[in-house]
Amino acid sequence: MKKIFFLIILLILPSLTHSKISTSASQAIVIDVNSEKILYEKNSDQKISPASMTKIMTSIVAFDLIKKKELSINEKFLVSNKAWRMSKSGYSSMFILPNDKISVLNLLKGIIIVSGNDACIVLAEGIAGTEAAFADLMNEKANEIGLKNTNFTNSSGIYDGNNFSTVSDIAMMSIYMIKNYPELYKLYAEKQFTWDRTGGEPIKQGNRNVLLYRNIGADGIKTGHLSDSGYSLAATTKLNDRRIISVISGTKSSSERTKESLKLINYAKIRYDLLKISKDIDIKIKSWNINVGHVIGKLREDVFITTEKRKKNKIKILAKVKEPIKSNIKKGDVLGKLEVYYDNELIKSKEIVSNTDAKKVNFMKRFLNSISFFVWG
Repeated sequence: MKKIFFLIILLILPSLTHSKISTSASQAIVIDVNSEKILYEKNSDQKISPASMTKIMTSIVAFDLIKKKELSINEKFLVSNKAWRMSKSGYSSMFILPNDKISVLNLLKGIIIVSGNDACIVLAEGIAGTEAAFADLMNEKANEIGLKNTNFTNSSGIYDGNNFSTVSDIAMMSIYMIKNYPELYKLYAEKQFTWDRTGGEPIKQGNRNVLLYRNIGADGIKTGHLSDSGYSLAATTKLNDRRIISVISGTKSSSERTKESLKLINYAKIRYDLLKISKDIDIKIKSWNINVGHVIGKLREDVFITTEKRKKNKIKILAKVKEPIKSNIKKGDVLGKLEVYYDNELIKSKEIVSNTDAKKVNFMKRFLNSISFFVWG
């Protein structure tokens, strides 16, 4: 018989009043990362010039090669004339010098912390030979991640009509980076970089993401600005198990960019809660005629649900399993499902698997069990 039982009962909280949020940004999206729930969006699939948020994908390509041990952070790349000219053209710059050789780690810091377009070109040419060939690698990775409305033509994000993305895709690539390269991602939280360049005075520059200097748990990710698309920012904050990411574009100033990002992140924190069902919980399932009294079911991973604080009472979490278990099972076998309902609508379903092996007992034991059940019930 299929048995359905409540796993968790959530408390009913007092009703809170919340007003609808709005933003002056032309495009915006806010996501609760662990639950993957979109908390707010505005023109999130509208194409934009990503500006320096392009550098997120530039970093991903490099991080991926480092993770695969195909690139070392200590490897040095030669500064070409093209890269040096970029440092003299008025764009954000690491201020490299011609014919210098710069380590991959310093180039990444120059890209991530000070948004150096010159550093992007050195890294791109060092990895792929030309910036155009590196852009091909960026697009391959974009396709692998599943970005639907993104195309890259350069490594830095300088204006090109064919270099485009959406705030939705930028959020997706940011989340991909954070989850797949957690150690290298820590570079995005560094607040300053001193470039002790060969043949020149050391240059100290601060991180352009001013949210890092606020006490809100911010640890990344990237600013951007172009005249055609305005000021943009992919930002994220983390507190305990909860990470929120916000991506906006189309604000009119850097201060407005900061204000709108803070507003959206605070909206997510104040209006919504993240609920966690730990993979460490034991789900006891009755058995019959096997060598354990109960089979212990487990989740493969933690399950996260985002809900409005005033609507927690509408969440129901059920474990659906067939009881009693009567046959041989192996560790990892699927025993049922954990289902999450919001207002009686299924919103999430995860497999419950066995935490141990279990075998049917021999004939005599099964016979005695049957007699016992017949006599005692």
